[in-house]
Amino acid sequence: MIKPKIQTNIVYKHLANTDKKIVVEQGGTRSGKTYNILLWVIFNYCANNNDKIVTICRKSFPSLRATVMRDFMAILQKYKCYSEQFHNKSNSEYHLFGNLVEFISLDQPQKIRGRKRDLLFVNEGNELYFEDMQQLLFRTQDRVILDFNPSDEYHWIYDKLIPREDCVFYKTTYLDNPFIEASIRKEIERLRDTDEQYWQIYGLGERAASRSTIFKYVEVNQIPQLAELIAYGMDFGYTNDPTTFVSVYSQGHNLYIQEHLYRTQMTTSDINKFLKELNLTSKPIYADSAEPRLISELRAMGNNIFPSIKGKDSVNAGIDLLKRYKIHILATSTNAISEFRNYKWKEDKSGMLINTPEDKNNHIIDPCRYATYSILSRPNFGKYALH
Repeated sequence: MIKPKIQTNIVYKHLANTDKKIVVEQGGTRSGKTYNILLWVIFNYCANNNDKIVTICRKSFPSLRATVMRDFMAILQKYKCYSEQFHNKSNSEYHLFGNLVEFISLDQPQKIRGRKRDLLFVNEGNELYFEDMQQLLFRTQDRVILDFNPSDEYHWIYDKLIPREDCVFYKTTYLDNPFIEASIRKEIERLRDTDEQYWQIYGLGERAASRSTIFKYVEVNQIPQLAELIAYGMDFGYTNDPTTFVSVYSQGHNLYIQEHLYRTQMTTSDINKFLKELNLTSKPIYADSAEPRLISELRAMGNNIFPSIKGKDSVNAGIDLLKRYKIHILATSTNAISEFRNYKWKEDKSGMLINTPEDKNNHIIDPCRYATYSILSRPNFGKYALH
């Protein structure tokens, strides 16, 4: 093909000039990272290869379709490369210069764990769980590109991806995008005076300590011998959300949390097998009361499991109870640590915090609430109700 003359910024050059398998592009808003990654995918990788499979991925399909997929098609149309005959809309695929470009999301697990690919582009990679990313990495042959805004102070991207020897990390801001409109530039720079945290993240492309983080905690290497196991907590998931299991210990005004399970695609039989292998004590397991069928099935299999106790406004009541204690998390409980780092209050349209937690980063925190609230909110409950 005759390559058109394209306008690119430094992100395109990052990809063209590295031979690392994994490229991580962290950036502020309007740095041009996603757009230039797509330019490289189209006019470098696909234009110079044949019979390759390219996967472009995001957490949810509506977000994927409204952002990166729309940009991809817009680029093809802008440079007169789009053809209706090569666009399989029902499968969200495009055949480009003899290569297959597929758009998938994490609500399509059969595609994540399905066929292999040559190139992977994960848009807004901080939306994914590490297990999702690991499954994608297992099936990617050539290169992995991941972009994101650093809205999480702590994340597996920093702990598990960037330190790899086959990974290169770049950071860009709106100043790296020479094509940005003057009005947008002024709007971004206004954050410098109006919202220091947003300026740090979306202006400078830097990680920032979040004012909205709900919990503080301490990492520990072991649970004290004198700490008492009060209960186990369990939350159920399947396709996108994991099934999780924790044990919670107390000693004075201290709580100690250990993660035992964080896994998707678990059937009732799988959960029962896991619980049996764990060889639990007689302490009760408290699980999400919104899943009575699962709880009933697991009880019938001989497990000491009960629906969690829920009072009025149980989520906030459970958070309030946890916050009365100094929280310690076992250092090996990596998913628990990640969630406690990133569990946040929502913000309203004006940027003010509201007394409602975001419905994410809570797959470990919810079972911690179930276990503690079911026991500690009713001190005599365990003495009478379970005998």
